[in-house]
Parts: sequence; C-alpha cells; structure tokens
Amino acid sequence: MWLDDFPAKVRNATPVEVTTIFEPKTNAMLIRHQEMQNFRENEAMRAIAHSMDLLIPGLYIWLLNFSFRIGGSVPDDIPYKYPGKIHSYTGIALVLPGYKVFTTYQGSSDPK
Repeated sequence: MWLDDFPAKVRNATPVEVTTIFEPKTNAMLIRHQEMQNFRENEAMRAIAHSMDLLIPGLYIWLLNFSFRIGGSVPDDIPYKYPGKIHSYTGIALVLPGYKVFTTYQGSSDPK
C-alpha cells in the first residue's frame, strides 16, 4: 500500500502534523482529501435536511462530523440542487408516518 512508502513520522501523525511535514505541493493533496471528506459529510447532512424538510419517515441523528440516517431519501438535484442546511452541530429527529415529528432541532433548514 502507498502508506508504507511514508516514514513512520508521517504514518502516525495527525492531519495537522502531516500538513507541516510535507512540502506545499503535497499539502494541496492533503487539503483536497479533507475537502472531499467535508463534501461527503455535507452531502449526508443535506440528505437529513431534505428528508426532514419533506417529512419523510425516518430516524435522523447527527453529532459533529457523524451522521446516521434510517429512512429518508437523498435529495434529487434535478432541476436544481436542494439548498437546505441544518444549522446545528448535534441533534436527533424522529419522523413518523402521519407527519408526527419529534426532534431536538428547532432551527430552519433555509440556507444562511
């Protein structure tokens, strides 16, 4: 694996330490990896916001960078990309059939 080519100092380092070890060109690769990870996390949160906004039955849990969804759906980006966001770092929501909603989130899903 490509990770074996790096010295132990890099393999055991945190992402912040890795950025200081490498040259600027390699930093761009690390930053790009972090951007892709953030994109995946944002897409998961966008799916939760979409499902809660449309009252699609499911259990939704989010805590910082972790999100968990049972039920719901992924937003359809045709004809436009769903712009909703959850403006909270933590929360739990349970949406039941018949539009019964139990949630700790009291904010809006409108983009800011």
